Amino acid sequence: MNETGTLFGWAFGDSSRGDDEAYLDELRRDALANATKDAASRGFDVEAGTETYLVINPDHTLADLHTATDQVIIRCTVKLVGPGAADVHAEGPMNG
Repeated sequence: MNETGTLFGWAFGDSSRGDDEAYLDELRRDALANATKDAASRGFDVEAGTETYLVINPDHTLADLHTATDQVIIRCTVKLVGPGAADVHAEGPMNG
């Protein structure tokens, strides 16, 4: 039986470039790489093509992002596969 779970990856960049799609694409690649590396460190694979992205700009959110001022944040959510993956879920700001 294939078990699946989810995991977040993150990338942080310069908020003044938050409207530059090429720059955001670079950050998306970094966030996916971060998620893939985290998954591998836990013994899981990332299912290709399952990544979704959220761009968080501290100037346009109700979240308290006092530790990330002047940064645009990219969150990448991926689907994990492998034994035990069902126990890992991306929830809130963390991976559980």
